[in-house]
Amino acid sequence: MANIAFIGLGNMGGPMAANLVKAGEKVTGFDLVEASRNQAKADGAGIADSAVSAVKGADVVITMLPAGKHVLSVWTEILPAITKGALIIDCSTIDVESAVQAHALASEHGVLSVDAPVSGGTGGAKGATLTFMCGGEAKAFAVAKPVLEKMGKNIVHCGGAGAGQAAKICNNMILGVSMIAVSEAFALAEKLGLSHQALFDVASTSSGQCWSLTTYCPVPGPVPTSPANNDYKPGFASALMVKDLTLAQDAAKAAGAATPLGKHAQEIYKAFDAAGHGGVDFSGIIQHVRELAGK
Repeated sequence: MANIAFIGLGNMGGPMAANLVKAGEKVTGFDLVEASRNQAKADGAGIADSAVSAVKGADVVITMLPAGKHVLSVWTEILPAITKGALIIDCSTIDVESAVQAHALASEHGVLSVDAPVSGGTGGAKGATLTFMCGGEAKAFAVAKPVLEKMGKNIVHCGGAGAGQAAKICNNMILGVSMIAVSEAFALAEKLGLSHQALFDVASTSSGQCWSLTTYCPVPGPVPTSPANNDYKPGFASALMVKDLTLAQDAAKAAGAATPLGKHAQEIYKAFDAAGHGGVDFSGIIQHVRELAGK
């Protein structure tokens, strides 16, 4: 049984920590939000009075935080208290540059490190079916993999420091673009008098097939488990899609890559967010697409 510290017990981190407890691990958590701490305690985790206290004596430390600046701040605070030779894993989705800086901080303190952002949303976090995209040295990944397997199904080593973040933002750029394309197709089908089910039955078995259609269909009916059947209650909120698409654009600019569809997707989701729909599931972008027809 490993001694695991988990910093960041929100909508994603909380269920992930709970799955580690279910797997028989000893988990000590910390979060600035009292409700998150209370839920983690109810799920069987021990609760520390600070992030530093949580990591003392831990074999593995996991962070799940909002942005790169938070990761760097927390890692700077806790790394001096982490046992040399231990492992720290960051599961946040952050910019590649901050991830590389975090790895450097860990190395300075003699701590193994992995950046391991996730895909799968809150449903994947609760069901322990997440995909982890990992960056870091092979030795660190070898230590991290058995821990990550208790929270997810697909654990992929993408390369060196920051490679996990690079894979995550590329993946989510595909996701954002494809969801808009699927939404446009359904909006057009509605105007042409084609039923949702008819389009789904054709596209899901033809060249238009993609995850945004077959698993997360943005209209109610064809995929009963999609958020469209639950008033677009978020599994992955539109505001988070804006964050990820912005990270992708920042990375593209820094790398000198051309991503015109990624940029346009960012603009569309930013408009949806600015209209007050940041808390709506990202598949709810079909509402915005329909509205565009009237402008």
